[in-house]
Amino acid sequence: MQQNSEYEFTFYDREIDSEIVFRRVTLEKDLDRLHQWHHQPHVIPFWNQNFSETAYKDHLKKLLADQHQSLYIGYLNNVPMSYWEAYWAKDDLIANYYDAEKEDQGIHLLFGPEEYLGKGLALPLLRAMIAFQFKHKKTEKVVAEPDVRNKKMIHIFEKCGFEPEKEIELPDKRGLLMFCHRVTFNTVNNCS
Repeated sequence: MQQNSEYEFTFYDREIDSEIVFRRVTLEKDLDRLHQWHHQPHVIPFWNQNFSETAYKDHLKKLLADQHQSLYIGYLNNVPMSYWEAYWAKDDLIANYYDAEKEDQGIHLLFGPEEYLGKGLALPLLRAMIAFQFKHKKTEKVVAEPDVRNKKMIHIFEKCGFEPEKEIELPDKRGLLMFCHRVTFNTVNNCS
C-alpha cells in the first residue's frame, strides 16, 4: 500500500485489484489538469464548465474557498484520473429540495481521461469515496443528484446503494435526487 502524507484516504478494492486514493485539490497542482478534464467531450454535457483558462482559474479559486465542500483528485494505481466534490448538504443548494440533516454529505464526480470510461471503474471508485465519506461517524446519508439524462451514472449510483427519491429542477440541470444510507451502503457493498 502506498504511503503518502498528502493522501486523505486510501482504499484497496479487491473487485478490481487496485488501490484507490484521494488527495485534496490544490490550485498549483490541479488547475491545468482540471481545466483539461472539463473540456473533454464526455464531461461537457454534464458539467458545463468548459470555461477559458482564466475563467476556470477564477472558478476553481472560488470552489477551493468554499468551506462547505472539499475537492479531491482520485488516483487509480498512482494515476490521477477522477475529480470529486464532497460537500455538506445542509449548506448546499440541495438542502432546498429535501429536509437535510446536519451531517448529510453529498457527492459530485467525473472521470477525466477518456481511456478510463467503460472499464467498470465507476462503481469501485464511487464505493471508495462513499466509504471515505462514511468515515465521518455522524454521517448516516450521502446524497447525489445526477443529471436525469446520465442513465449510466444513475445505474452506478444504484449499484452502490443509492435509492432514487425524486426528480428535481436545479438551476443547471434536471437532476435525480438519490440517497445512500449507511446501513444500505454497508449491506450492498459487504462492509461491516
